[in-house]
Amino acid sequence: MSRLSLLPVLCVATLAAAAAAEPVVLVNNPSSAERFAKPSNDLVAREEIHWQRTPLPVPAGIVLEVSGIVPVAGQRLLVTTRRGEIWWVDGAYAPNPEPKFTLFASGLHEPLGIIPSPKGGYYVAQRQEVTRIADTDGDGRADVFETVAKIPVSGSYHEYAFGPVMGPDGNLRVTLNVAFGGATQAPAPWRGWMLEITPDGQTTPVAAGLRSPAGFLVTSQGAWFASENQGEWVGSGRITHLAPGDFSGHPAGLASSRLPGSTVRLRTEDILDFEAPMHDVAKRVPGVKPPAVWLPHTVLGISNAGLVEDLTGGKFGPFAGQLFLGDQGQSKIVRIALEQVKGVWQGAAFAFREGFDAGIIRLAFGEGGVLFAGETARGWGSVGPKQYGLERLAWTGKTPFEIKEVRAQPDGFVLTFTQPVDRATAEKPESYTAAGFTYLYHKAYGSAPVQRVACPVRKVVVAPDGLSVRVALSCLREGFVHELKAAGLRAAGAPDTALLHPTFYYTLNRIPDGNRIIPLDPKDADLCVAPVPAIAAANTKKHPVKAPADWPNEEGEQQIILGTQPGLKFDQPLLTAKAGARIRLIFRNSDDMLHNFVLCAPGRGQAVGEAAMALGVEGTAKSYVPETDDVLYHTTLVQPETSDTIFFNAPTVPGDYDFVCTFPGHSALMKGIFRVEAK
Repeated sequence: MSRLSLLPVLCVATLAAAAAAEPVVLVNNPSSAERFAKPSNDLVAREEIHWQRTPLPVPAGIVLEVSGIVPVAGQRLLVTTRRGEIWWVDGAYAPNPEPKFTLFASGLHEPLGIIPSPKGGYYVAQRQEVTRIADTDGDGRADVFETVAKIPVSGSYHEYAFGPVMGPDGNLRVTLNVAFGGATQAPAPWRGWMLEITPDGQTTPVAAGLRSPAGFLVTSQGAWFASENQGEWVGSGRITHLAPGDFSGHPAGLASSRLPGSTVRLRTEDILDFEAPMHDVAKRVPGVKPPAVWLPHTVLGISNAGLVEDLTGGKFGPFAGQLFLGDQGQSKIVRIALEQVKGVWQGAAFAFREGFDAGIIRLAFGEGGVLFAGETARGWGSVGPKQYGLERLAWTGKTPFEIKEVRAQPDGFVLTFTQPVDRATAEKPESYTAAGFTYLYHKAYGSAPVQRVACPVRKVVVAPDGLSVRVALSCLREGFVHELKAAGLRAAGAPDTALLHPTFYYTLNRIPDGNRIIPLDPKDADLCVAPVPAIAAANTKKHPVKAPADWPNEEGEQQIILGTQPGLKFDQPLLTAKAGARIRLIFRNSDDMLHNFVLCAPGRGQAVGEAAMALGVEGTAKSYVPETDDVLYHTTLVQPETSDTIFFNAPTVPGDYDFVCTFPGHSALMKGIFRVEAK
């Protein structure tokens, strides 16, 4: 690959301008009744038996929005914060920790990662540069701030720089967010790219198509993977294998594909609003790289972030060699088991651990196999009740009954377990349910699961030792996510012990060759055709996009224009109307994420929000509006910079009616009162 310096193409923007673009930071401390979607207390308690979570106390006056963690010999941590500080943390491993925090550096511009430097000191990725920071006089405070390489920025708040991560060759890599909104989301060169940086600052573009790659790593096998957040051109969260020249889907970065040094051949005009599964598009458009693993939105996170590999040799439990991914929105960690089939990466994603204090954006393994989680609500909010935090997670030595890993077969999957299964339950096909679906590759923000069909389980073969089960099923499809639930299984000798997490989501990019244990069934050609989906934006009783026939005109008696503000807020927290009034409500979404308007029965807004979260993979197709009498009227899920208009009669009973946004995680903060007054 050719080498080039980014210095000549740096777009200069003042730090003040970038800071001014930051959204308002909200205090995310709602009451327990108003949390987004509180995880099951029972599940969290059962997870705690196996992996113990320990929050580390933070002294008053330190805003520890952790954005990077590096464990240092001697049971020390060095953490960066979004506020631009770096802190030494001592005592984080203590049984009853009361850690000591010592300031190492300050004045940085939103550093989002830190690693040791072979030259001494540490490499940090700031928004506008990669910096080597060192303490040369031994006083515990940094006194060297050396610019390694400049990073182009324009000033958009969305232009994050993640990393750095050091490769096996000693070079660094960073991933760069695209900007948000405007005529282009890449106003500065190389936004939406993974870049490689040599120790002397020479920069090489590696791969494009990224949107918000908050976490990435190189595995022990030398493969690079990046996590991604749902958004425009990104149907759901995912991790993608990135090799030089790859394009992972977001076209903004292709603005730089014509520049000298680009490894990507695709151009902006090659990427259309396909409205088709990404796997199908990749067959037609060489260079498009589908994800290795899809992470179903609201089920396995809503803001996927930090990514680590378990190289503890079993000190963290039975999942050595697998990946763990933190999620900012749902304050949880998910687990990913990968395999290569016909040279292509794919694999299964599982729930792992919930109940953290705030949104997780960084994970790092420390001494003794302890996993540290760095947290921030970041103003968007998170399921966890706190604004920020630093926690550790340690295996208790008690192995849960879990699906350890999954391997694809020509006609299904082999499931391997951490403990032997009960043969009587494991060999019954009715102990399993399976379905397949995928996501659209299009310009719109996110995608509902599409082309979903059931995958009937035809045959089950239990291994003699009970540690694995081969499940054969119909309707396997390449490029699809296969959801398999093994809720009927029990552990051998323990009829009351079910799987801790009975569901996995396997992204099947390639069906392997080999022997089948069920024959191909010609009837599957009809069975495996997905039904035509209902249109979420259709005119319905609760989503009335047409004025009722008995209205004299479409204007009604009152027009309400409701908008959004940054930080999960409606622009009007109080709306008023007379009882029975004819209302024309226009909901305009000027934010950078999806929102809706849902009018609820008095006092039922949070219950409706929690029910929306529980919709899981079916949520987007329903605009995250649950089927309940507590919902009176609603808009569809409104894309950024678009609107939806509904027509309805205000309730006839005076009172305060809740209205909320039911997009997962929003209802606790994004809410208001629709006050109905007597005539």
